[in-house]
Amino acid sequence: MPPVYEQMPKELSKVVLPEYVIEPPDIVTIEGIHIVPKPPYRLKTLDVLNIQVEGTLQEAPIFGTYAVEPGGVVNLGVRYGAVQVAGMTAEEAEAEITAHLKKYLKQPIVAVSLAQMAASQQILGEFLVQPDGSITLGSYGSVALVGLTTAEAKQAIEGHLSMFLDRPEISLNVQAFNSKKYYIILEGAGLGDAVYKLPVTGSETVLDAISEIQGLEQVSSKKIWIARPTSDKCRVQIMPVDWYAITKLASPETNYQVMPGDRIFIAEDKLVAFDTHIAKLTAPLERLMGFTLLGTGTATRLSGKVLQGGGNPRNNGI
Repeated sequence: MPPVYEQMPKELSKVVLPEYVIEPPDIVTIEGIHIVPKPPYRLKTLDVLNIQVEGTLQEAPIFGTYAVEPGGVVNLGVRYGAVQVAGMTAEEAEAEITAHLKKYLKQPIVAVSLAQMAASQQILGEFLVQPDGSITLGSYGSVALVGLTTAEAKQAIEGHLSMFLDRPEISLNVQAFNSKKYYIILEGAGLGDAVYKLPVTGSETVLDAISEIQGLEQVSSKKIWIARPTSDKCRVQIMPVDWYAITKLASPETNYQVMPGDRIFIAEDKLVAFDTHIAKLTAPLERLMGFTLLGTGTATRLSGKVLQGGGNPRNNGI
């Protein structure tokens, strides 16, 4: 709920909005700073290993990252073949690769470390805050973020991941601010009202907001106000906007800063509304008169043809 200000924020006296609170359907981005599994970690398919070997053939070095392929093997190249490593720790995989390479090399010195867990892809990237206020981290489960600031959400995710990882550390940002909105209502002069929902960026004013809908409609008047909800159920702030002043005179006095939940109401032109009302009242009569005239005209034409044929249409042209 927007706070109540004694001096309403305006074009030249804007305020910083309160710290952002995450709600559905915001989108958050998670990046990993320290994502390391708790020991002993056993290798899985699609994990990535960092393998370095000294004493290899000059034309076939082993150096760099190697993925654990489907079937649980790591492929060391055409000259050395593949080694089964799934289910092993990094140390066990290092011993297994060393034993395998001794078939081709005299004294290989092997170093193996985990470069990336396949499961880390489940906790890194963009995540939609679901209707229940949580995000899903794949096999790591869900974490509730609703009502939390970004700092609090970071702590909540790290605390949850600590059940699976060794001292996890992440960075978290809100990628899409979807939950904080304001509304523009265009009264339709009897033709139906239009409602526009727009995201709050933190700096837009009334003039900015109306520019988002390409200005006022032909049925709109210049009578505009902001209705701002408050925590008091019996009280709503109403702030009239002087359209002539903020446009033609560049006055900032009523060009208020828009807050989350604001309703910018643009009243209808009363003359256009009256004309629409009259048109609605007379439309049934006009249709009735149209049908009557059509029926009268049709009867007259038919009777004229009958009389022209001497009372017998079959004798026409004889």
